Amino acid sequence: MGSQEVSSTVDWQGKHVTVAGLGVSGIPAARALHERGALVTVVNDGDDERARAQAAELEALGITVRLGDGATLPPSTELVVTAPGWQPDKPLFLAAAEADVPVWGDVELAWRLRGTNGRKAAPWLAVTGTNGKTTTVRMLASILQAAGLRTAAVGNIGVSLLDAVLGETEYDVLAVELSSYQLHWAPSPRAHSAAVLNLAPDHLDWHGSMEAYAADKGRVYEGNTVACVYNVADPATEDLVREADVEEGCRAIGFTLGAPGPSQLGVVDGILVDRAFVANRQKQAQELAEVTDVNPPAPHNIANALAAAALARAFGVEPAAVRDGLRAFRPDAHRIEHVADIDEVRYVDDSKATNTHATEASLAAYDSIVWIAGGLAKGATFDELVAGAAKRLRGVVLIGADRALIREALTRHAPEVPVVDLDRTDTGAMSEAVARAAALARPGDTVLLAPACASMDMYTNYNKRGEAFADAVRARADESA
Repeated sequence: MGSQEVSSTVDWQGKHVTVAGLGVSGIPAARALHERGALVTVVNDGDDERARAQAAELEALGITVRLGDGATLPPSTELVVTAPGWQPDKPLFLAAAEADVPVWGDVELAWRLRGTNGRKAAPWLAVTGTNGKTTTVRMLASILQAAGLRTAAVGNIGVSLLDAVLGETEYDVLAVELSSYQLHWAPSPRAHSAAVLNLAPDHLDWHGSMEAYAADKGRVYEGNTVACVYNVADPATEDLVREADVEEGCRAIGFTLGAPGPSQLGVVDGILVDRAFVANRQKQAQELAEVTDVNPPAPHNIANALAAAALARAFGVEPAAVRDGLRAFRPDAHRIEHVADIDEVRYVDDSKATNTHATEASLAAYDSIVWIAGGLAKGATFDELVAGAAKRLRGVVLIGADRALIREALTRHAPEVPVVDLDRTDTGAMSEAVARAAALARPGDTVLLAPACASMDMYTNYNKRGEAFADAVRARADESA
């Protein structure tokens, strides 16, 4: 089922390393490097109570921490290890470039350190894309576990890759979620197999252009040994496969919601089928699971399941484990999460749909929708989204700072759809939004929170926004009980 050669190690003893950023990646990086004899200085922009508590723990180990100053490169620095979200144009990195000091991300460091604790370096099955990464990685881990493999879902999913590669557990394989930020700072990793789920404009303020964003996503294919998995419906993902420098014999494997061709996975008569990892791709198809085994069976989630299945099959997993893993999988909160049915109206929380691409997939899952949308647009435009969904909209309730952009798109492309524009950005606006949506809904409709925008104008994160929606729906359910 695949193995990977352990990368050459670095002599860390006495090496001056600057770690940029406290947090999920920075703290494990600082600890790991300090344990290997490096002279570590952590720099952090913030200087709040939480940062000071984290700094105190590191300083107790003998690690130097500079709070409130993430811009200056400490003297003698030989390497910078950065948290993935720090933008490439920060003064710290410009100073590093001028001093010819390399910059690695936490993923690069994890790749370089894997196998250095005397344990086998587990191969990586990697997933990136604009939307669906976390769900696909968790589906993949569930399938691998169903196959009896020791695995974990790690990376951008919120579990430190460093902790996974340096921990006591010896994994057979890792299901790795990689963001475009992480890939930008990771030139060396070589996955067993990898998937790019989709590409749509996102984080362009960070990357500078769509081309740069796509190029960073495409790094996930570099050096793949068995399979590069792409989305047949998104030709840009296949273009990245063509451009990648892979190992001899590595195959391009497509996934599609239609009937699959040779070297593809797809759907036939409600069955997920494999025409890639079978003896005769021209004439054979292997049944993997039923569409109803996917939870929830929305089109974009079926695509996620096919991508996860493709990576698992590339690793040699049997069909029964694909089915069992998909059946066992439960999606994270705020991802097309059914909250309640009230008066024959379904209420669904997809607060995780923070951009137009994710919202397009969410809207496509239902036939008649009262849509709750709005927040911080992050430079997005909404004409294409609204035009595509217009026929499905019973009504729209708009909230948040940039709701006017969505309202203008609705005026242009869905002028007949009733729109409630709530001139509020306080957290209590969600209760009114749910009440106004309920007034627009008819039996059989779905009230769908799929904001197409970030949440920070009103909430700490999309989780808090989703919780506010769910609380408002449940309060309404209690009233009607």
